Amino acid sequence: MTWIDDVRTYADGVGGEWRDPLIEVIGALKQTKCGVEVAHTPSMVTEYLRGEIGAAGLADGSAILNAMRMVKSATEIELLRKAGQVAVAMGTAARDAIAPNVPEYEVALAILEGGTRKAAELMEGEESDPFASPMIYNLQPLQSGHYTSMPHRRATMRRIRMGDPVFICFCGIASFKHFKPGFDRQYFLGSVSEENARIYEIAVAGQQAAIQAMGPGVIAEEVHFAAEEPYLRAGIRQPSHRTGRAIGYSVNEQPQLKAGDKTRLEPGMVFAVGGDVTLPGKCCGRVSDTILVTETGTECLTECPRDLTVL
Repeated sequence: MTWIDDVRTYADGVGGEWRDPLIEVIGALKQTKCGVEVAHTPSMVTEYLRGEIGAAGLADGSAILNAMRMVKSATEIELLRKAGQVAVAMGTAARDAIAPNVPEYEVALAILEGGTRKAAELMEGEESDPFASPMIYNLQPLQSGHYTSMPHRRATMRRIRMGDPVFICFCGIASFKHFKPGFDRQYFLGSVSEENARIYEIAVAGQQAAIQAMGPGVIAEEVHFAAEEPYLRAGIRQPSHRTGRAIGYSVNEQPQLKAGDKTRLEPGMVFAVGGDVTLPGKCCGRVSDTILVTETGTECLTECPRDLTVL
């Protein structure tokens, strides 16, 4: 499954296991530097390398790899477009499954099935790949009722009731051939309070302001500042960590749409761009989409209605 020509194997419980082929490969590097992606390398491996080649021989190569991943190739963009279709199918399955007295886990099961079927549909007719799987899996972030303001709470036994808001995050669970889009949607069952409706529409306004500000040459933090303007006009002054993040093989890549990130956006960069207004213990409004930076502006890869929806 890899473009790497030199692949070496080891056997668990035999000799030094992974240590033998690893040190054989890097043995020639003792007089130079070995780059390690620190945040994604098990500490056991890092400590082994430090012992073999010395702390001075190790360097954090994360910045180099982050820069390489920022701009996606045409092939990667096409895979992200398909990942976006999978995410939208999952959102549609969720919307169709939400009903009075339905447990949250039943909605999560519908989401997994909807995403898997869409991925399989997109793979249908492709040249056979014995390693490509359409299966969607993982714990679904889903919150309903008074728990909606608790981000990333997982689907539980709780039964959805009339009048409940239901928020669903697909980041980290929606995927297509290892590419991970950003996508969030929020629905309301039966009715929605004036306060919830107001907060949700402010969140959408923040997201749309961010997307409208995006384009080639724009500084990443300027997108974040644009998103905050609708919040401030509405009198919402909650701290906001970021408006978006680059995505691709990971759900959290560089650059970030937040204060302090001076990266200039380029065509081929792909972001999860969201609007988020949360009043802890009260209500929230959240929405997110996958946005591609193009030569002339942006393209939404998860196009799906984001208007206030009462089911």
